[in-house]
Amino acid sequence: MHRLPPGNESDPRPIWYAGTRNPIQKERGIPLDTRISYRSGPCALLLSVLAIAQAPSAWAGSRVPARSAMAPIRAYLMPGRAQEIALARTAAPPAISMHATVLVLGAHGYFTAVPGRNGFVCLVTRSWDASVTVNRARFWNPNFRIPMCFNAQGSQTVLAEYLRTTGWALAGASRSEIGAREKAAWADGTLKPPGAGAICYMMSKDSWGVGGNPGPWRPHLMFYFPARHTPNWGANLPGTPVLASVSSGNAETRVMVVVVPFWSDGSPAPRFHRPY
Repeated sequence: MHRLPPGNESDPRPIWYAGTRNPIQKERGIPLDTRISYRSGPCALLLSVLAIAQAPSAWAGSRVPARSAMAPIRAYLMPGRAQEIALARTAAPPAISMHATVLVLGAHGYFTAVPGRNGFVCLVTRSWDASVTVNRARFWNPNFRIPMCFNAQGSQTVLAEYLRTTGWALAGASRSEIGAREKAAWADGTLKPPGAGAICYMMSKDSWGVGGNPGPWRPHLMFYFPARHTPNWGANLPGTPVLASVSSGNAETRVMVVVVPFWSDGSPAPRFHRPY
C-alpha cells in the first residue's frame, strides 16, 4: 500500500488557506478569498484540488515524468481480472461493494466482470479521468489506480461520462481531442448533468494517484448536483469536512466532497482537520 509522503498526514491547512492562491487563481488573477476548483471527469476534482491541499514538499521526488501521449494499453491494465475486481471493491464498504456490479478495464474498454444486484457500480479509474486542462502532466500516467463506486444515479451520468472518455482514449484520441469532444458532447446534450442523488464512494486506502500523489488521500464521498440545485452545506468553511467544486468540463455540475474518518475496511484514516 502506498501512502502520502511524511508531513501530510496531519497538515492542518485547508484546501485554500489565508494568504495563498491556488495555481489557477494566480494565473487568472482571481482574489484570495475566492474558493474554486476545476474538474472534468468523476474524480478529477480530487486530481486538481487535492494537489493544492498537499504541502509543496509532498511533490518532491514523487512526480512521475509527464507523458505527452498514451502509453501502450498494456501499461494501464492490471495483471489479472481478480486483482482488479478486488481493488474496485475497496472503494466502498463490503455491504455495498460485495453486491455491486464490478467493471474491469480491457484492451477495448471496460466490461462487466461481476454482475451486481444493488444498483451500485464499482471500478478502478485510470489517469484520463483527470481534467484535460488542469492536470495535463498526469493525464496519461499509467500508475494511476483509483477505485470508485457509484450509485445508480451516478452511474447513469457521471460514470457514463468517464466511460465515454475511456473509449476515446483507447481509440487513440489525444488529450486535446478528448477535451474538444467533451466540450461538444456537453454542448449537444450527449452528456448530461447528474441526476438527483448521484453519489460516489472513494474510501479505498489502496488508491494510487488521488491528488496527483502516490497513494491515497482521505476516504470520502462525492455528491453530485445540477448547478441550479446545489444545496448549501457550508462547504469550504473553516472547521468543516466538506469541500466544494465548480466544474470546468461544463457549467452544469457541482460536487460536494465529504471526508469520512475511516477506510472502506473499517480501519481508521489519517485525521483531516480544517482550522476554525
